[in-house]
Amino acid sequence: MSRSIGTTISDSLQMSMSYAERLLKDVPADRFARFASVGGVAVESNHPAFILGHLSLYPTLIVQQLGGDASKLTPSEKSQQVFSKTATCQDDPDGTIYPAMEEVVQSFFRGYEAAMLELKKTPDAEFQRPNPGEGRIVELFPTLSSMHAFYCGGHIMMHLGQFSAWRRMEGMGAA
Repeated sequence: MSRSIGTTISDSLQMSMSYAERLLKDVPADRFARFASVGGVAVESNHPAFILGHLSLYPTLIVQQLGGDASKLTPSEKSQQVFSKTATCQDDPDGTIYPAMEEVVQSFFRGYEAAMLELKKTPDAEFQRPNPGEGRIVELFPTLSSMHAFYCGGHIMMHLGQFSAWRRMEGMGAA
């Protein structure tokens, strides 16, 4: 059976998106951007708003780098700031730091669905192009295929593991 590189990468992405759907089950909107609380003590660990918001920044890169139109995926300037790789997750009891749960969740799924379509239609030869990034990311992932395999697999699953831990600290069951 022959499978394209993009389809192979999208297999991991589909699994990640399915896991995210399960993790979101029963998460109340008023806890979405809150640090987990264990025995009344807040645990300074990434909450779902920060996790999914941060991950929502990457589909734009994936689609653009594979030659697609990402104009409808580009996060707002505020989202780019509060969810950047250098941002620190903050507890948001008043709902003033992060966008609403519905907006973050919609951005996450809409972005990765578009990325999945772009991955599947990209010819294998395009994935052999050099990673257009700079610095350490190019050392770690020298081609588009290696970088996007990370973005659509390891990177998402690493952060979804944080979401899973948050659920447990909040007293929710496994997803």
